Amino acid sequence: MKTKHTILDRELFTHALRHMGEEDLLYINSMVVERLNLLAQAKSTAQLAQFAAGDRVNFTANDGTIKHGIVLRLNKKTVSLVTDDAQQWKVSPGLLRKSTP
Repeated sequence: MKTKHTILDRELFTHALRHMGEEDLLYINSMVVERLNLLAQAKSTAQLAQFAAGDRVNFTANDGTIKHGIVLRLNKKTVSLVTDDAQQWKVSPGLLRKSTP
């Protein structure tokens, strides 16, 4: 089970936000966006680590059909694969499931 540490009191933070000027708010915004991007990148990297070239995978396409294929390459944010019907796709690793051969 994950434990969360509260670094600051949310109520106090909310109160402080209400009294900040534009410059401080823009600074905090940039810090929040940077942190969210870092968390997203870490999540994507962890998801990508579950796959390797040659893995058999499946995913649900936008039209609802289930596609089966083989991983060709791991990209920075996506997995390149070729489906059994010879289509090439770049798919988010979070949408892929490993299949049995």
